[in-house]
Amino acid sequence: MALLRAGTLRCPRCGRALPRRRLIDLAAYCPACRLKLDRGEPDYFLGAYSINLMFALVAAAGLAVAAVTFRLPSWSVYGVGLPMVAALAIGFHPVSRLLWLAFDLQFRPATDRDFEET
Repeated sequence: MALLRAGTLRCPRCGRALPRRRLIDLAAYCPACRLKLDRGEPDYFLGAYSINLMFALVAAAGLAVAAVTFRLPSWSVYGVGLPMVAALAIGFHPVSRLLWLAFDLQFRPATDRDFEET
């Protein structure tokens, strides 16, 4: 359930929609349950990075398969396909952060330090 919530840009804990600060950046914590979206560890971003990398690699592999299967011209692959894969990876960044948080919360439940003080 938490992974489904995270995939739709909702808090993995309470399910409330998370506000965006910028185009690809989310708020620092959930306004409803006050859960921080970053658990405060120096290398915490690596999990979200790995999820985003796998998503981009699958998209690029799909582009390569489509290029070979449908015999797409090289200008369409390099001029349209690769920029589209890059844009997908950038746009998927907030989702990958929330998916990693939801996955991490399954194995390490939230403690008091994971919540924003009021």
